[in-house]
Amino acid sequence: MQLPRILFSLSLLLCFLCGNAQRKPVSVIITAGQSNTDGRVSNADLPEYIRKNGYKHCLWSYGSDTISGGGRFEPFWPRVAKPDNTERWGYDAVVYYLIDKKIKRDFYVIKESLGGTAIDTACSSTSGMYWSASPEFLASTSASDKGGKSLLKAFTENIGACIDNVLSRHKHGFEIKAFLWHQGESDKKMAEHYYDNLKALLSYVRSYLVEKTCDQRYASLPFICGTYSKSSRDRDERVVRALYRLEQEDPNFYVVDASDATIQRDRLHFDAQGAELLGRRVYEKLCQVVGKIR
Repeated sequence: MQLPRILFSLSLLLCFLCGNAQRKPVSVIITAGQSNTDGRVSNADLPEYIRKNGYKHCLWSYGSDTISGGGRFEPFWPRVAKPDNTERWGYDAVVYYLIDKKIKRDFYVIKESLGGTAIDTACSSTSGMYWSASPEFLASTSASDKGGKSLLKAFTENIGACIDNVLSRHKHGFEIKAFLWHQGESDKKMAEHYYDNLKALLSYVRSYLVEKTCDQRYASLPFICGTYSKSSRDRDERVVRALYRLEQEDPNFYVVDASDATIQRDRLHFDAQGAELLGRRVYEKLCQVVGKIR
């Protein structure tokens, strides 16, 4: 006689849990950087578990160089905007896979990446495009996907378009969980300025998000960045020290060590093992920072 009551109670509990899950805002990750973010490992060398299982819940909007994310999302599969070799991945592909398997519900990624790009305009940067948040530089140019030289404008304008076109239309809203970043090799020439330049970039993105969403929480958006292999030809200890100085000063700035990550024969880009190592460490840090990723 008790079994029907038990089954009824379990059914109510399941409905309650499902209802709560549906009321959660969708999670969003924003990602930016240069080549080790863009991805330089062949998709043939993706971890076997990714090749076997794929991605079931990750949707992304990807911009690079003159290519715009356009405020549109599509199912994620690693690629880069290089016509000669598009099938490549970076550390973030592992991060998204682990999130995908953990939460088992749709989440969104907004990514802007281009190899060989610097923050400081005094450095050499691919196609003359920069991440600089200098007011003078930003006033002098438009977004890289609109014919200008600002990767930062392209990134934030695509975030805004994604919010307007897709994210704001979710019934229970959205929540940007964190900003993932790997860059700095191209700023080696002006390494002494990297602290100020990266601090200004992060402040620009946070301020943009606060203004766009009217949500003051984004003034302290978690920022997670990786360091560089000790074997990298473009690792500069002044850049590394700048990252750790920012971590000491900003309670929402987190550095993930990649000094022991293995790299390719070019002595610059992570190989498959190195990219997976950094991806797993970034995911672990993300879980520590934001708690349970929903």
